[in-house]
Amino acid sequence: MSVQFKVEGVRRTVFGAGRAGGLAEEVALLGGGPVLVVLDPNVENTQAAQPALDSLKKAEIKFLVFNQITREPEPGEADQAAEQGRSLGAVAVVGIGGGSALDVAKAAAVLITNPGQAVDYLGLELVKKPGVPVICLPTTAGTGSEVTFTAVFTRRKDRLKGGINGRFLYPHTAMLDPLLTVGCPPYITAVVGMDALTHAMEAFTSLAAHPLSDINALSAIEIIGRNLPLAVAHGENLKAREAMLLGAHLAGLALAQAGVGAVHAMAYPLGAMYDIPHGEANAVLLPYVLDFNLMACPERFARMGRALAELPAELTTRQAAEACVEEVLELSAQLGIPATLTELKVPQTSIAAMAQKAMGVARPIANNPRKVTAEDLEAIYREAFAADLA
Repeated sequence: MSVQFKVEGVRRTVFGAGRAGGLAEEVALLGGGPVLVVLDPNVENTQAAQPALDSLKKAEIKFLVFNQITREPEPGEADQAAEQGRSLGAVAVVGIGGGSALDVAKAAAVLITNPGQAVDYLGLELVKKPGVPVICLPTTAGTGSEVTFTAVFTRRKDRLKGGINGRFLYPHTAMLDPLLTVGCPPYITAVVGMDALTHAMEAFTSLAAHPLSDINALSAIEIIGRNLPLAVAHGENLKAREAMLLGAHLAGLALAQAGVGAVHAMAYPLGAMYDIPHGEANAVLLPYVLDFNLMACPERFARMGRALAELPAELTTRQAAEACVEEVLELSAQLGIPATLTELKVPQTSIAAMAQKAMGVARPIANNPRKVTAEDLEAIYREAFAADLA
């Protein structure tokens, strides 16, 4: 069968230390202000975003900061941001922060030009008109939101989690400045780094994988495997931070190009039902889902294992594939990632309900390399409570 694929994505990528100070130049390329700046309140408190904001002030570009963002945002937060953007007459939206801030920025941008509320667009390709351009400045190396077509929201009242997904959600510009990530605390660095690794591994084993996504995914796995422990242990190490930002970016591209699998589907109920951060849920579940999927594509697992760590050349394909799972387990333990769902205080009585909700996350379930049923998901959840792999 001939190879076939389609690729869309971010239009412009700017990478390098100090690049955040050139935000005004990027805004000028989009016609100038005014702009709505969606800013993570924690980032605002650390002053990490100040160079970007100062560049707007120096260029006399009118802007308004929206910082009413929670850890796992509700759809209403995007509605509030969009309302402020419309009142301002914003011609662009800037997102500065982790995945939550970037997702709110992306959603607000399309809500400025499309009628209704964020909840009206939860699903695939429901947004009918382009939004105003979005510039994303990630302050963590993990979510990949600066290059994806998804904005994820949690509806706590309904205990549901889902995304606005579609081509109009792709940001216009990704500004990647490793200096913005230097202040990220060790545990958050670890969790979001494992989130990025999950993106790369699920994209590489996705049924929708193709040669371009494979290149990005394998490169991301190699970069993350060699630099995440150093970034966690020595957060001030700019080379490690730079490498992690690049690795997370490549993983995000792979995610956007090939999709993800059962790890993400199973992580959604943990966030919706128990407010567990998405990256942390992915990090805990990753080795258990890898173990389940290994039999479906051992050759690909072997390639991931060799990208992640230096494995002996004499290992067979099966041995290298199994080593991949073992290396992920060892990396998680080294970084202090919880080994079980029990450590996240998730009740085992919710296994059946979580499995049913996870089966409803249709695209990742369809992309998973091994066909999965609700019963399979229940079994994986049980293993994640019992730590059978540990």
